[in-house]
Amino acid sequence: MQVVVTPAARAELVDAQDWYEAKYPGLGTRFREEVEATVLRLQENPHQFPIVFRDVHRARMRQFPYGLFFRVEINALVVIACFHGSRDPQRWERRV
Repeated sequence: MQVVVTPAARAELVDAQDWYEAKYPGLGTRFREEVEATVLRLQENPHQFPIVFRDVHRARMRQFPYGLFFRVEINALVVIACFHGSRDPQRWERRV
């Protein structure tokens, strides 16, 4: 199944990757690799991830405190947010 990342989610991914890279060289690359691994898990079985708000699922990353929030649509998985676990969820919920 195709994965579509919204512009807002893409900006969050880039911001997080840049933040990690600034903290420690190479950590941003590891973050990006973890995102890619999480996307592969989404594609394999999107329904393994819990619904956390309306029809939005959350896939937690294994090595970073982030989650990918996504919808299952007919022909695609749409990632609407990449959010740190301690941030206010109302910020991404407004996108639903």
